[in-house]
Amino acid sequence: MMLGRSYREGCPVSRESLRYLLCLHKDVDGNILIGEMVASERIADDLLAIFRELYLNSYPIERMRLPDYWEASDEKVMQGNCSSCFNYRTVGNTKKLSRHAMGMAVDINPLYNPYCHAVNGRYVVEPAAAAPYADRTADFPYRIEADDLCVRLFKAHGFTWGGDWRYSKDWQHFQR
Repeated sequence: MMLGRSYREGCPVSRESLRYLLCLHKDVDGNILIGEMVASERIADDLLAIFRELYLNSYPIERMRLPDYWEASDEKVMQGNCSSCFNYRTVGNTKKLSRHAMGMAVDINPLYNPYCHAVNGRYVVEPAAAAPYADRTADFPYRIEADDLCVRLFKAHGFTWGGDWRYSKDWQHFQR
C-alpha cells in the first residue's frame, strides 16, 4: 500500500527500519478505535508507550490511519484530521526533507492544531481548512495545549513540540 505513496522512489529509509504500529485510541465522544501508524524503529517503542497512556487517560484522537489512504498528500491527511508519522515528503514550500520522511515526527489531530508560518511575508495556515483553529484562544475539541497530557508525554520521551517553536507554530507536530 505504501509503495509509490508514502514510500516513494529515492526514500533513504529502509523499509526494514520502519515499524507498523496498531494503537487503541479514543475520539472526543469516548469511542474506542484502532489506529495504525508507521514510524522509525528508533521511536516505535516510545510511541507505543505514549499512545497507551493517552488511551488510558481518554485523550481524544479523532483518526489514526496511514497517509496512503489520502494518496500520501499532506494537505489531505491534515484536512482529514488524521494523526500520522512516516510519509516520505518535504517540508511544505521547501525542498528540505521533513522529519516525517525519516519516520521521526508525529502529527496529532492536525486539522485542529495547524501549522502556522510565514511564506514570502504572508501568514499561512496549513491545512487551509484549519484557519478557524489558528486562534489558540478559542475553545474547540482536539486542541493541543502547552500543558496538556499529549505534550507532556511526548516531551518526557525526548520529543520536541512545534508549539514551542519561536518563528512558526506547528501545534500538531512532535519530532525527535
